[in-house]
Amino acid sequence: MNQMTTIGERAGIWSAPGRANLMGEHTDYNQGLVLPFAIAQSVTVAAARRDDRVLVLRSRQAPAESATIALDSLVPGTVNGWAAYPAGVAWALRDAGYQVPGATIEINSDLPVGAGLSSSAGLECATALALTGLAGARVPRTELVQIARRAENVFIGVPSGIMDQSASLLCQAGHALLLDCRTLEISQVPFDPAAAGNALLVINTRAEHMHDGGGYAGRRAECEEAARQLEVPFLGCLTDADDIGRLADPVLHRRARHVITDNARVLAVVDLLRSASADPGAYRKIGALLSEAHRSLRDDFEVSWPQADVTVDAAVAAGALGARMIGGGFGGSVLALVPTKAGPAVRAAIADAFARHSWAAPEFIDAVPSGGAAAWIPSTTNR
Repeated sequence: MNQMTTIGERAGIWSAPGRANLMGEHTDYNQGLVLPFAIAQSVTVAAARRDDRVLVLRSRQAPAESATIALDSLVPGTVNGWAAYPAGVAWALRDAGYQVPGATIEINSDLPVGAGLSSSAGLECATALALTGLAGARVPRTELVQIARRAENVFIGVPSGIMDQSASLLCQAGHALLLDCRTLEISQVPFDPAAAGNALLVINTRAEHMHDGGGYAGRRAECEEAARQLEVPFLGCLTDADDIGRLADPVLHRRARHVITDNARVLAVVDLLRSASADPGAYRKIGALLSEAHRSLRDDFEVSWPQADVTVDAAVAAGALGARMIGGGFGGSVLALVPTKAGPAVRAAIADAFARHSWAAPEFIDAVPSGGAAAWIPSTTNR
C-alpha cells in the first residue's frame, strides 16, 4: 500500500502483522508461557504529521466511519468502535510521557476482523510505531508492547494479556516467539514447517469472536479465583496438575488444569522444534499436541465453538497432523498443521463439513512464520 502522496509531507508507512498462536492459550494473563508466531497478513497505516492537536483516523475497511479526535481530550471511554484502538495508543503514549503529535492516519488491512488473528494488536502496534516515528521518538519495542497493551486494557477495557502485542512487534521470520509472560523473557525458536514438508493452515470459521464479551472476562476471573484459593499469585506459577487438588469447585479445577497442561505443552513443542532437524517425527508429535490442546480448550476451559470442533475433526480425518482453535475462543479460527501433499484434501473436507451444517463457507489462510512490524519512513524510525 502506498498512500504517502494522499496525506502530504512528513509522512510514512508502518505495518504490523497479526499472529497465530502455536501453543499456550489463555496462559498469558495467567503469567504463563506462550508460543505465537507472526503471520504475513498485517495492518498497515499511512500517517502524516499535523500541526494541530488533532488525530484524524480513516479506514479503508470502514470508509464511512472516519473519526476526528482532539488529542488533549482523550480519556478512557471517550472513543468507541475501531477508532478506539489507535486513539487508545495515542492516550497510552501520552500517559507514558511521550509527546504525541497531531496526525492523519489512514488504515488498511488484509487481516480478517473477528478471526482471532489479533487484528486489534496489529492496529495498535502499527499506530504506536507511526506516532513515535512522526514524533522522532526512539522507543524500545519492548516498551511499545507494554504501551499498546495498556491501551487495550485501560482505554478500551479488554482484559487481554501481553502475547498479541509481543508477537506483532517482536517476532522474527522463520521463528516462533517463546514468551514468559511473568518475566517477559523472550526467545526466538526456529520454526520452519515447510522444511519438513508441512504447512500451517489457518481456517477462519467466520464465527466472529469478541474479546470484550463476558466469556473471555469470565474465564479470566475464574482463573484469578482459582489462584486465590490456591494461594498463588497466578496459575502460571504452578507446574504440576497435582497442585490443584485442593480446588473443590470442579469448574475452577478444570480451568486451572488447562493452564498447567498448556504451559507444559508449550515447553514440549519448544523442545520438539529445537530438535526437529534431527527428529523426523517431531512435527507429527507437535500435531498430536495441537489436538490435545484443542480438547483441553474445549473440555476444561470451555471456550471452543461448534465450527471449531467440526474443523478440527474434519482436518485430522483428512490427513492433518493436528489442529486446534486459536485465540480467545467463542469464535474465530483454527490452526492446522498439514503435510503439504494433504493440503487440498484437508481444505475440501473442511469445506464439505461446513456445507453439511449449512454454515457460511470457511476462509483458508496460509500461515507462514513471518517477521514483526516494519516501518518505511525517512530517516527516523523505531527499528
